Amino acid sequence: MPQSARGKSLTKSTLFIINQHLWLKILIGMGLGIGLGILLSPEGVAIVDANTAYTLAPWIKLPGVIFLGLIQMVIVPLVVCSTILGIADTNNLETVKRLGLRIVPYFLTTTAIAVTIGIVLVQFINPGSYIDQSYVQAAMASGTADSLIAGRSLSDLTIPDRLANMIPTNPAQASLERNMLQIVVASILVGLALLTIAPKNGKPFKDLCLSGQMITMKIVSWAMAIAPYAVFGLLCDITIRIGMSSLLSVAVYMGTVLAGLFCMFCVYCLIVKLVAGRSIKDFLIGIREVQLLAFSTSSSAATMPFSIKAAEEKLGISEEVSRFVVPLGATINMDGTALYQAIAALFLCQVFGVDLNASEITLLLLTTVGASIGTPAMPGVGIVVLATILTGIGVPPTGIALILGVDRILDMCRTTINVTGDLTATTVMQRWLKTK
Repeated sequence: MPQSARGKSLTKSTLFIINQHLWLKILIGMGLGIGLGILLSPEGVAIVDANTAYTLAPWIKLPGVIFLGLIQMVIVPLVVCSTILGIADTNNLETVKRLGLRIVPYFLTTTAIAVTIGIVLVQFINPGSYIDQSYVQAAMASGTADSLIAGRSLSDLTIPDRLANMIPTNPAQASLERNMLQIVVASILVGLALLTIAPKNGKPFKDLCLSGQMITMKIVSWAMAIAPYAVFGLLCDITIRIGMSSLLSVAVYMGTVLAGLFCMFCVYCLIVKLVAGRSIKDFLIGIREVQLLAFSTSSSAATMPFSIKAAEEKLGISEEVSRFVVPLGATINMDGTALYQAIAALFLCQVFGVDLNASEITLLLLTTVGASIGTPAMPGVGIVVLATILTGIGVPPTGIALILGVDRILDMCRTTINVTGDLTATTVMQRWLKTK
């Protein structure tokens, strides 16, 4: 299909990344990072003394810090420009309306499925019974979780509050706080407004957004060039600091989360086959590079332009669908994050002996679905949201120190599922719009 100016800019920016087998380099970086971390860790092979290992860790991690800094720097302008152009380029208000009425219930349904999978798995496996209480006491005493929970409360994340706060009364504050839900809502409203005014009047602003997208995508492409080194450094640093003993202490918990994410991945495959009517093999081949990019960035927002590109070029999704569904999904479709939060919350309930009845578990499900909506699509945010959920179910929020060490690894995995869910949604919406 003919491409818009926006589509051409995305093509130019992403061509290098998609064609250079970056996914393979990232996998190699992962393996080498974990391997070197085990060699250097005082709790691993320990080829050097502890002081030397901890001195080397920040230097090894430096490419990852630079990488994340570049990504975080352009997240807000990238999301704003992509969302506005995604809606404005449809040139059809009716299409946006039809998409919106279908995609929001779909996202809520898949998120509820993800949370249900998490609750069932954690109740069946009971990972909290495997944890060593000496590790619990040591983690609680470390104080590593204190800075994450200061000033947070569950009331900040209730569904009514989130609905009431969707409109950014202060866009500058929303940008400063990186409130991605407010930013996306504001961008959607601006995009809809552009559809309703004369094209000649809206063209200067659309050109500005196009320039903004091209600039931010160029910076993202620079960041992606060092992604393999970033993954290497970040995973090496994690392994040096937490060591194998910490990994083993929460191994069953990690296994439960990974099993849940895999189950959700299988749900997506079924949706692709049964609902979207597509080949699972072709779908997975088309999105594999994007999945690895999501794994490396831990940010579905940073991966968003590549998701759009994969949807259009690899999956054959129309621009009007991909450029509305993907930006919206990067904000409210956090299935992997919701599943993780449900498992982590119930895991900590088991560790601290907090028994929840059926109604309390149902309330946890609803709270987790609500908390996942609008969670900033940035690395490490899920652990902060989890601390607020724990407050409402009687678990000490400082208990997140138990799982803080392995959160980075799980963050990378759940972001991959989040992005897979967004791309699955595009295939479903493409079929529904054509058949209804």
